[in-house]
Amino acid sequence: MSEKMQIGFVGTGVMGKSIVMHLLKAGHEVTIYTRTKEKADELVDMGAKWANTPGEVASQVRVLFSMVGYPSDVEEVYNGDQGIFVHGKPGLIVVDLTTSTPSLAIDLNDKAQSLGMSSLDAPVSGGDVGAKNGKLSIMVGGDIKIFNTISPIFDLFGENIVYQGPAGAGQHTKMANQIAIASSMIAACEALTYAIEAKLDPEMVLKSITSGAAGSWSLTNLAPRMLKENYAPGFYMKHFIKDMGIALDEAEKMNLRLPGLELAFTQYQELAARGLENEGTQSLIKAYRT
Repeated sequence: MSEKMQIGFVGTGVMGKSIVMHLLKAGHEVTIYTRTKEKADELVDMGAKWANTPGEVASQVRVLFSMVGYPSDVEEVYNGDQGIFVHGKPGLIVVDLTTSTPSLAIDLNDKAQSLGMSSLDAPVSGGDVGAKNGKLSIMVGGDIKIFNTISPIFDLFGENIVYQGPAGAGQHTKMANQIAIASSMIAACEALTYAIEAKLDPEMVLKSITSGAAGSWSLTNLAPRMLKENYAPGFYMKHFIKDMGIALDEAEKMNLRLPGLELAFTQYQELAARGLENEGTQSLIKAYRT
């Protein structure tokens, strides 16, 4: 699938916008829809075609990617009256990049198959930086033949692209990813707080610890933003809270207790209650500042 293709994209938010840019730069014909049209003006200026509904996108393309906020949004863009499944044609490949529930991914796969379409769940990790640089981690569930068919498209915006198994496996993998991030965010905030209270230069501390055994993506990419008090969202706090809630629900189904995740979930909920839900996840540092 190296030829130029008709690709659809529903949901051009912080990360989706950069992904569409990569698709356009590769020469593909991209049709887009997002809830607020003005936010897509730059993409239209770059050559993307605008559609008025998700269904209109689906009717015009061979492969369609979606990246929206919540499982309820996924339900709406696929199954609503103006949705992808209502207006898409047999043979359409749909790829949901949203972090959503494994059960919904399985439902989408079953519905797609019943309509003669194919579906992959392919949540991503890497935030705004990974999206801009085309180096997202992509965790894929679904039919491996479909995965192999569209892998060249994944290569345009991803670097670590791994097929995880049948439908739902991508979402389960993303839950493992978010669990790891939740604890690493606590660790980054506590390390910086300790360094500051010990009267150290926190930037010099970061220089020492980010490349050692304590190193993590959060320390390298988000801790510097914390020090600069830059709370702009590379990934929204409210979406991370959603992800942690899904992970806790899935863990409960497996009779699994995850105290580190529970702590992070509680801390982020408290910050959201203070009106910070639209800030980036690095705002967790505010839980440690009096």
